[in-house]
Amino acid sequence: MPGADEMESQQVATSARPEDAAGRPPVSFRLSGARPQAPLDAPPFHEWLAPDARPWTRFYRTGAGYLLRFPGYADFEISRDGHDVAGWAVDGVPDETIDHLWHNQVLPLALSKSGRVVLHASAIETSGHAIAFVGPSGHGKSTLAVAFARDGIPCLADDGLLLDAEDGALWTVPGHPSIRLWEDSERALVEDGAAKAPALAFTPKERFLASDRIAFSQRRRRLAHLYLLGDPAEDAALDAPHFETIAAGSAVVELVKNSFLLETEERDDIARHFAQLSEVVARTPVHRLRYPRRFDALPAVTLAILAHARALDSRPSTRGDSDGWAGGAHS
Repeated sequence: MPGADEMESQQVATSARPEDAAGRPPVSFRLSGARPQAPLDAPPFHEWLAPDARPWTRFYRTGAGYLLRFPGYADFEISRDGHDVAGWAVDGVPDETIDHLWHNQVLPLALSKSGRVVLHASAIETSGHAIAFVGPSGHGKSTLAVAFARDGIPCLADDGLLLDAEDGALWTVPGHPSIRLWEDSERALVEDGAAKAPALAFTPKERFLASDRIAFSQRRRRLAHLYLLGDPAEDAALDAPHFETIAAGSAVVELVKNSFLLETEERDDIARHFAQLSEVVARTPVHRLRYPRRFDALPAVTLAILAHARALDSRPSTRGDSDGWAGGAHS
């Protein structure tokens, strides 16, 4: 992130992601000087709430696209096609907060508007391909990923997993080389002295950076398996992992629930998104994963996941090829 002296004027746009197979351009971001959050006339069309029920993100439509407001922190304007983003911090908000909001909230939403698929998922790289874990916040995506990463099986993405359809397959695009953990997972899984980003005032989660203690990969990998994580409260009494096959229609619905999607009312956007997720399910085995929610059980859980994936890989594939997302490029 630029320093305070550099933020007095607009910055040179920075590309966030490479072009995909359909030639869609990357998302660019410009951070401008601080400005107050002026009242808006129209109500938001959507809102995300923080765990304590206060507004966290408010979504507005503008003449040029969209405004995402994080009350007390920053405003971000996203162009109608999702390719360009401009940001303004509230005076006094540190750079680390803006960096977090950009990478974890705004960028995935902008990518969704540009026609790309971003899941609430973590992913790991093993045997030359990717395994993804999908679920809402608090369902264990990051904990599973770091359990693999500390054993040398690299993490590919944490929470925001970008997918591309190319060369007859679905591919994971590596995310920011860091992973965010709650305090209990940190105590159980991360060694003292692991590199981490500065703490953020609004969350107790810590962001741990790629290092020799937490392995990350920056290589695109074919998506081989998707696991939808069960509810931790319902799985607490389990003594072993359980893998359940999910019908295609139900799997699509679950992926819709666990997707970043900026536009929730325009029919074309929604139809394209459903078509893309239907393709994901048609190309990739999807299973429900339920497992014991004890840290001492994680070694057995990670071994069971790898064994389950290998067993599926040994079966003849009935999945079709994918030459690109259904609906073609979006502009």
